Amino acid sequence: MKTTTTGTRERIVRATSRLLRRQGYEGTGIKQISREAEATLGSVYHFFPGGKQELAAEAIRHGDQEFAELLRQGLAAVDDPADAVVVCTRLLAEGLRESGWQDGCPITTTALETVGRAPAIEEAVAEAFAHWRAVVEAKLRAAGIGGDDARELAATAINTLEGAELAAQVARSEEPLHLAGRHLARLINTYR
Repeated sequence: MKTTTTGTRERIVRATSRLLRRQGYEGTGIKQISREAEATLGSVYHFFPGGKQELAAEAIRHGDQEFAELLRQGLAAVDDPADAVVVCTRLLAEGLRESGWQDGCPITTTALETVGRAPAIEEAVAEAFAHWRAVVEAKLRAAGIGGDDARELAATAINTLEGAELAAQVARSEEPLHLAGRHLARLINTYR
C-alpha cells in the first residue's frame, strides 16, 4: 500500500512538472494533472491540500532536481570546466530536440507567469536557480577558480544557459545552445 501511495504522489508531481514546462501555470489545470498522472482529483488534493500553487511549487522542486542532475552529468563528463560546460549545452540541445522543442527549462514558463503573485512558487524558483549556480560553482572551484570569480561565472553560466535554451526552443535549433557553450568555454578559460 505504501508503494502505491508514494507512486501516486510521484506521478502527480512528474505530470505537473511536464505540463508546467509545456503549458505554463495558467494553461495547466488540476483536472488535466489528475488525468495525466492517472490519479483521482481526490488524490491530488490529498497530497496537495494547498491546491495548484502548492503542487506547482513541488513540481518546480522536481524540475530543479532534474536540471541539476543534467548539469552534474555534463560537468562530470570531463575534468576541464570549460569543456564540461560545452558538454552541458550539448545535453540540453539533445534533450530539447528529442522533445520536439517542447521541453525547455523546467521552471521558466511558470516562473514568468507567477512572478509577484505566487510566493511559494517564487521561493521554489529562487531555490532552483541558487542550486544550479552552486552546482556550476563547485565545478569551477574544483578547477582552481576561486572567490567571487567562481560565484559570478556560475551565475553567468546559468543565465546564459537559460537564455540560450529559450532561444533554441523558439528557433527550433540547437545552434543557440552550441554557440552559448562555445562562448562560455572561452570566458571560463580567461579565468585560468
